[in-house]
Amino acid sequence: MAAVSTATQLETIQVTGNQVVQLPGVSWPTYKQLDDERGEQSGTRFTFSEGVLQIMALGPDHERLSYSLVRIVDTLSENLMPDFEALGSTTMRREDLEKGFEPDSCFYFTNVAEIRAIKKMNLEVNPPPDLIVEVDITNSSLNRLPLFAAVGVPEVWRCENGIIKIYQLHGELYDEATHSRWFPMVSDTKVGEWLAASWRLPRPEWLRMIRDEIKAI
Repeated sequence: MAAVSTATQLETIQVTGNQVVQLPGVSWPTYKQLDDERGEQSGTRFTFSEGVLQIMALGPDHERLSYSLVRIVDTLSENLMPDFEALGSTTMRREDLEKGFEPDSCFYFTNVAEIRAIKKMNLEVNPPPDLIVEVDITNSSLNRLPLFAAVGVPEVWRCENGIIKIYQLHGELYDEATHSRWFPMVSDTKVGEWLAASWRLPRPEWLRMIRDEIKAI
């Protein structure tokens, strides 16, 4: 694995089961080599922005929230979209911007045929995801929203300490919205209610509830 200078200052934050390490002064080639050599290793997220590399080891609360939020989007897509593609936490890189990240999960509702033909994602050529699902329970110092904006992701659903926020890209910045542009009949409040119910209901019962409510919309 490529070496990182021992002079690099480390910042470690421990919150709700997630451990975050910040490495400033990392070059793009070093980030790319570290990420490539890590391969498909699960349980960590790499985020890189203009010389700062964040490595996050994911805890069980993060993963459960992420899975539940993804299942909500899956269920909405299955019932309301003509077609879609989910690429999970596929690594997204833009060398020209010196930015790279892995979303908790991402979805395509447009350019679906093109995305299905892709073997390796290259955001300098391929379109960005239409929707990114993001869980933030770490209060980490590296804000990922500017990275998503820089590559042109039109919408982000972010779970911040159990509260759902929908962000929509306008120009170069995200604004908060109460409803999704992809599922305009669904509000951030409703998504939050579904997410809260995932903690108290058996999984099959929870999914049936969501499907029934979608059909009633």
